[in-house]
Amino acid sequence: MDHSNNAQHDEGLPERSLHNLIYCSLATPNLDPAEIDQIITTAKRYNPRYGITGLLVYGSGIFFQWLEGPKDNVIGLMKRIGEDSRHLNLVILSEEDEVRERLFPNWDMELVEAAEIGDVLKNALKEASDEKQKQMLLMFLKQLQIA
Repeated sequence: MDHSNNAQHDEGLPERSLHNLIYCSLATPNLDPAEIDQIITTAKRYNPRYGITGLLVYGSGIFFQWLEGPKDNVIGLMKRIGEDSRHLNLVILSEEDEVRERLFPNWDMELVEAAEIGDVLKNALKEASDEKQKQMLLMFLKQLQIA
């Protein structure tokens, strides 16, 4: 039995630090639903191997994702996401290391209506301190026509 992957899953237990990162991005215009399915399939296949869990929300052309796991693995995944042509105008909303249990122990994909993702973005806008983040969030909200 291969125990090498189990060590990666030990992150996030009490007294261990988890790296969590939250981002949003604009999907490439006219993104095919099959591409969304491919993103989910790839995430479900690879993320558990690297001890990464989280929540992915997609709606009205916007991705919103919470990632948590070992710092190097989360940063490596974010680098790949940033280079993925299906994501435009990627904005990191929050990033930190915390000693806690995982908030999202399972990988989920939730399809949401524009108003629901709008609420998430409006809350992020209220908490954003970086001017570039604020501008990008306003752009996303305008894309939804709810700003």
